[in-house]
Amino acid sequence: MKYDRYIEINPKVMVGKPVIKGTRIPVGLILNLLANGYTFEKIIKAYPPLTKKQIEAALAFAAEKLNREENYNFA
Repeated sequence: MKYDRYIEINPKVMVGKPVIKGTRIPVGLILNLLANGYTFEKIIKAYPPLTKKQIEAALAFAAEKLNREENYNFA
């Protein structure tokens, strides 16, 4: 999924944290809600400006960023 239609990073919005475009809803908040058992529907009910596509974009953004990270073995 091309997440760049839905995610923006702007130092003037939420101190540069990635957010859903046009909102102040951070990607990290969406990930935290999903990690704590929220469904897409429950997130949309709690944050009515969000759409399913925006939540999917937050997941795609996080997946891409994690896939780019280097792994270090501290053993």
